[in-house]
Amino acid sequence: MKLFSIYSRHRLPYGRGSVRQGITRARWAVALVICLPCLAGSVTSIPMVESGYRQMYNLDFGEAHNTFGAWERDHPKDPMGAVSNAAAYLFAEFDRLNILHSEFFVEDSIFRHRPKVTADPAVRKAFDAELAKTLQLSDATLAKSPRDTDALFVKIMALGLRADFDALIDRHYLDSLKVLKTSRATAEQLLAIEPAYYDAYLAVGVENYMLSLKPAPIRWFLQMNGAETDRDRGIQNLRLTAEKGHYLSPYARLLLAVAALRNKDLTQARDILSKLVTDFPRNRLYSEELARLQ
Repeated sequence: MKLFSIYSRHRLPYGRGSVRQGITRARWAVALVICLPCLAGSVTSIPMVESGYRQMYNLDFGEAHNTFGAWERDHPKDPMGAVSNAAAYLFAEFDRLNILHSEFFVEDSIFRHRPKVTADPAVRKAFDAELAKTLQLSDATLAKSPRDTDALFVKIMALGLRADFDALIDRHYLDSLKVLKTSRATAEQLLAIEPAYYDAYLAVGVENYMLSLKPAPIRWFLQMNGAETDRDRGIQNLRLTAEKGHYLSPYARLLLAVAALRNKDLTQARDILSKLVTDFPRNRLYSEELARLQ
């Protein structure tokens, strides 16, 4: 895994130096210490929100909504609560409709011929409302501060959630592709500003890996329309989120398990799923997938 240095442009020469050089170094050190909390704030998770994600991945959707809703009420101008609530609605529908089982993604024929599903109307309405609130708040922030990393991140998440809903529930694949491409482009914009925002790598990884699975003529068409289909880049970016991310790490790990299964690497798939079962013991999806491999 590559680690990116945020401070490489501030390197100072080594060797003997004058008193002035020593003072300069000392000033740089003080400045670095002062700036560290500011920079870390863009890549450090919010404990309360992260707790809500743990509840969500444990399939405790009611508790997750309570946690995210409390954050929204206490921080009405922060879109993180709204986009997280939208994620909980989407994952609850995925669970109800049995969408995230690996056989849908490993066996192409099963995916193509899976039964049609219908979203709960009340859940769809709530999901759409939370996404609209997310985009309104994040766009308002970005209009004033285009390089605001947190606002960019929640926008990436909102776009990714919309793409997932369009593709996996509504089966509007072309609409999903357009949104997915915008999400990836926004992630690349964020990562150019802050390479250590590891959750954002998921958007780059999902587009590249998932589209790399398409037949060559389709990949060519997608590339001509601005999509990215590099399998190796996709896996690399999924690993960055899986190993270094906060909110989206478990989702990236599940996708890596699917990638391992498609690659017939049962040992790696078992290892990933075993750790997910340990981390989220109330998530029956992980335990069922692991049992399938035993």
